Formats: sequence, C-alpha cells, structure tokens
Amino acid sequence: MDAALPPTGTEVKLRSEGWRLAVLAGLVLALVGAFLLNLALGSVRIPLSDVAAVLTGGEASKASWAYIVLEFRLPKALTAVLAGAALAVSGLQMQTLFRNPLADPYILGINAGASLGVALVVLATGAATGFLSNVGLLGDLSLIAAAIAGAGLVTGLVIVAARWLRHAMTLLILGLMLGYATGAVVSILIYFSVPEQIQAYISWTFGSFGGVTGRQLAILAPVIGGGLLLAGLLTKPLNALLLGEAYARSMGVNVRRVRFWLIAGTSVLAGAVTAFCGPIAFLGVAIPHLCRALLRTSDHRVLAPATMLMGGLAALLADLVAGVPGSRSVLPLNAVTALLGAPVVVWIVLRRDGPRSDFAT
Repeated sequence: MDAALPPTGTEVKLRSEGWRLAVLAGLVLALVGAFLLNLALGSVRIPLSDVAAVLTGGEASKASWAYIVLEFRLPKALTAVLAGAALAVSGLQMQTLFRNPLADPYILGINAGASLGVALVVLATGAATGFLSNVGLLGDLSLIAAAIAGAGLVTGLVIVAARWLRHAMTLLILGLMLGYATGAVVSILIYFSVPEQIQAYISWTFGSFGGVTGRQLAILAPVIGGGLLLAGLLTKPLNALLLGEAYARSMGVNVRRVRFWLIAGTSVLAGAVTAFCGPIAFLGVAIPHLCRALLRTSDHRVLAPATMLMGGLAALLADLVAGVPGSRSVLPLNAVTALLGAPVVVWIVLRRDGPRSDFAT
C-alpha cells in the first residue's frame, strides 16, 4: 500500500484560502446575529419576529416596541458596528506602522488627544447640560473636527519620536506619557467647569454607544466609512511595511506618503469614535491579534476586512453585555472591553517570541 503523499504547495494554499473564506463568512453571520440580538435584548425583551417586522416596515405586537427598536436600539447597534470596526482597523494600522504588537490608539495616547480636543470644544461652547447633547449640527461638526485634530497631533508626535526611538517598549512608554499629559490638561479644564459638565464628562469617559443621536450618526457614518475605505486602499503598502521601511522602499513604496495617510486615517477613525462614544479601550489592541491567530496570516488584504468584521462583532457583544439584558442597569462599556482585551494583551506578553511571529509573513 502506497504511503499518502504530503500535500503540495498549491493544495496547502487552497486549503488556507478556503479556511480564510470560511472564517470571513462566519464573521459576517456572527455579526448579523449579534446585531439582531442587540435589537431584541435589553431592559425590554422584544421577539426577533417583531424586530424583523419593524425593520421591514411592518407593525410590531406593541407600538412601543417599534419606537424602542428604531429610535434607540438601531442607532446604538449601528454605532457599535462602526466604532468597533474603526478602532480595530486603527489598531491594525498602528501595529504594522510601528511594528509593535501592543500599539493601538488608546495605548499610544491618540484617544487622549481626541479627548482633549472634545473637552476644549465643549468648554468653549459653555454647554452646561450634557457633555455632547443639545449642541446642534455646528457643535457636532466642531466636536468631531477637534477630536480628529487632537488625535492627529498626538499621532504626529509619536511618529516623530519613533524616528529616534528604536525600542518598542520605549515608544509605548512615550505614548502612555503623552496620554497622561493630555489627560492632565483635560483634568485641569474640567476642574474649572460647572458640576454638570464634570459629571457628564466622567460618564462620557466610561464609553457608550447609546448616546449617539440620529443626527450625530449621520455625521459619524460617512466619516468612519471614509477612514475604512482609506484603510482598504493602504493594504498593499502595509504588507510591504511588515518587513521594514527599507524593504518597502525597495518595493517602490513612498513610505513618507504612506505614513502621512496612515496618520490621517487613524486620526479620523479614532477621533470620530472618541468624539461621540468616549475613549474606548482594548478593542484596538486585541482584535487584530485575534484575527491574526484565527486566520493564520499577516496579509492585510485578508486581515483588514476580517478586523473590521470582528471589531464590529466585539463591540456589539460588549454593548450587549454592558446593557445587562433583562435589567435596567448599564455597566461601563470600558469595563466590558477591558475584560475582552486584557487577557489578549497578557497572552501577547507571555507568548514566546510573540512580537516577531505576529509580524512575520
């Protein structure tokens, strides 16, 4: 009896591609399922049949259910998908750009810079009732512009510092210090604010997808959509950057231009989410590593869409847990995302040669 022949390179490649397509399809189905669960579960449980009826223009068993789904749960679920995808892709871009497995907008202080921009705008408008509500269309646009500007400023500082700092841990420490510095400025600004603003700001820092209004979602969606489209266009140069800037230049990549667009894209994505949802932690650092482990590849042509899908899925699940279905209690979103992300970070740190293997082609 002849021994079984080992699979050829073509067979292995086909199996890998088949596995990745299956994973992507599974993520799409899981995302749709989690989206529907977010519409059905909460302080009031709504049957999925009634949710489907409301979404297709029909009538629910109770008139109040249509209002709950369309006016509250649907915008919140859409915001969660957009925010999760944006933060996950931002983390993927930062990890590749800095070749650092622990880089993400939160750890590098980018979210803190966006928070500073938001705080400056809110205090300048003198809004004493609600940190982000009742500020009008001009206020919404000012918030998102200030958040993107603050995120871009910190990202630029980190990029400049990265040219002199060769050690990955030193760069992370610098990002943390920038985060602490901008946080200190925000704390000083809040100290001179009225009590209502202080309480609203503290609640905002917990993170939430439920405070985004329909008007704000109409601004948030195209901004994040543009940032995700830019991320998709940068997959090829990001693959080249996996082996370093020298290799990327040898492949004809304009590293300076790519670095600029990466800064712009990350600032837009992280800044927009922070402006309306608060500084949400751990999704950016955890999701890219989960996708790499699941797909067994560092190819951004596959990782980018998978990261978007898994980021949206993780955000929906975190929001579902934070809402404590069947209860009127709402947990801080950042506490839930930390429960997801912290074990992944610990796994990265403890894993032997993790930083090298994560960024190998």
